[in-house]
Amino acid sequence: MQNYRHITVLAFKADGAITSDIGVDKPPSSPPSPPLQATPSTPEQQQQQQQQPPSPATTPSPLYATPHHHPGTPTTPTQLSPHKENIPVSNHINNRVDTIPNGHDSQSSGNVGTVGGMEGGESKKRKYPSDRSYFIAKEILTTERTYKKDLEVVNVWLREEVGKEEGLGCEALTQLFQLVDPIYECHTALLKDLDARLAQWDGRASGANKLESQRVGDIMLEHMGMLKLYEQYLEGHKTILDGLEATLRKNRRFEQTYRDFEAQKVCYLPLTSFLLKPLHRLHHYHLLLDRLVRHYGSASHHDYRECMTAKAKLSQVIKVMTPTLLSSENVVKVVELQRDLIGIDNLVQPGREFLREGCLQKLSRKGYQQRMFFLFSDVLLYTNRTTTPVLQFKVHGQLPLRGVMVEETESRMGATNCFTIYGGNRALMVAAGSEEEKAKWLGDLTLAITQAKSRPDDAFHYLSLKSISSSDEVLDRSDLGGVDEAVGQGRTGLGEKAGPPQQRSNTTVHVCWHRATSVSAHDYTLAVQNQLSGYLLRKFKNSMGWQKLWVVFTNFCLFFYKTFQDDFPLASLPLLGYNITTPGEDDQIQKEFVFKLQFKNHVYFFRAESEFTFSRWMEVIATATQNSARSSRSLGHRDTENDSIRL
Repeated sequence: MQNYRHITVLAFKADGAITSDIGVDKPPSSPPSPPLQATPSTPEQQQQQQQQPPSPATTPSPLYATPHHHPGTPTTPTQLSPHKENIPVSNHINNRVDTIPNGHDSQSSGNVGTVGGMEGGESKKRKYPSDRSYFIAKEILTTERTYKKDLEVVNVWLREEVGKEEGLGCEALTQLFQLVDPIYECHTALLKDLDARLAQWDGRASGANKLESQRVGDIMLEHMGMLKLYEQYLEGHKTILDGLEATLRKNRRFEQTYRDFEAQKVCYLPLTSFLLKPLHRLHHYHLLLDRLVRHYGSASHHDYRECMTAKAKLSQVIKVMTPTLLSSENVVKVVELQRDLIGIDNLVQPGREFLREGCLQKLSRKGYQQRMFFLFSDVLLYTNRTTTPVLQFKVHGQLPLRGVMVEETESRMGATNCFTIYGGNRALMVAAGSEEEKAKWLGDLTLAITQAKSRPDDAFHYLSLKSISSSDEVLDRSDLGGVDEAVGQGRTGLGEKAGPPQQRSNTTVHVCWHRATSVSAHDYTLAVQNQLSGYLLRKFKNSMGWQKLWVVFTNFCLFFYKTFQDDFPLASLPLLGYNITTPGEDDQIQKEFVFKLQFKNHVYFFRAESEFTFSRWMEVIATATQNSARSSRSLGHRDTENDSIRL
């Protein structure tokens, strides 16, 4: 086979698709796919600089000494082979994944409802248990593997990174490590017990009878002592978030260390997202145990009582935790937006809640031009992207909601789905990408305006804009160039913000801009509730073979690994804008348990191991791919049905 060098190129297509040169099953000589249809947006390309994960510190500072349970050298994934169809990546290397053996491409005979050979490291076809309880228990195991890796991002990799620096002066990190370390120890033990139990359950290990091996409630109940650690974490995490935000504003050296760590491949999400993972994990346990209890149906099942007891213990903590968690989720989101917006100060304010972010076409003297809008409980910001190497947005103006009104307007200059936003002496005529997008914006704006007018004036915190012109033409020059024009120019143009050396392409702000869509606070709520991990077989539209990959769904995105032992993902696929369906006749997929993901001409097929896991992947991915609902988080309130599910 001909040797060749595989060059990774990240491109932001004119139609909004985020792509990178990554794929499988096609030799280098394969003809390129036809170009995407261009829209008025300008095509942009960005060559990404890749970084290796941090190596263990040789002489860590005693303050941040690495715990004795260091996982060791990061697992280096196998490379992904080139393919003409592309998967968006963030700051991760595209590595080759060899085509899976034929044994993985056929179903196990005699085992209704399952596909053999989906477990990592196994090449032989094997019969799996078909009972629903097995797959629910297995979901606890697979998501626990991912959760332990997420804890390592903070407890191992971040600890090592800051341990290399003397005197960073961040007490919040010291407190964070003290709280996370014992939690990590507990989950290392829990994962070991779950792994051993599932090995007995599916026949990979022997030595236990059916009543002993085919249950999981006893293990979960045995480890419920860790809830005391979570109560301590709940009490301290808000102080940690506030301390990190304050230190980032005041300490440039710490800010640079923080940004450098976020650029590492192991930190595949914004760091603040990992700080909320422990609290979200308790919700996941509760939901999965609730599924088991409902499946068992009565106390006559040998696993029912212990599952119910563990679920009840979780419920007590969750009821206390939920209000604080809602507030923390909002703070994390607003803090992240503060980093994405330039020309504005003090976005983080007590009582300010994020409601929706997304793209609208704004009418100006040059016609309709794409703008990014950010709706909060007290103010609406409209922005345009900058010409800097990282995707940031400069604020054109703010509209305090107490003085805003909206109305539907007729089509103008060929644009449909139009409405006008009146505020002060301004009238912004905008067009949404669809009737449904228009309805979502109008609904959220109308509700937010009504609630803002009912609050006293001293409840508002007006933002300080830095030299913002009232003319929308001031930044129109940014539409003339792409990200590639700014590559190599350093971080000029970022003002007082020291941006990261590279930026992941799977953040919601990034994806909303390139796919011209929007996301609400309610969508974020669903995203943290619906997380999933496990092996899937992946197939591209025009390829023949299937590839086995460890897949993690979180934060509106699929992350791909060769195996669950890998410390960082090979690539990621943001799902906003995608549709999820089952294959049609024209797709010629002669396999069971297959779902199809499609965005314009980007098509991927994924095959699950069983009917249950197939339905679970369809269920959780639909929360990211379906059209987002109007924001139900307003003035601290959420959907009551959602709360009943969580508690």
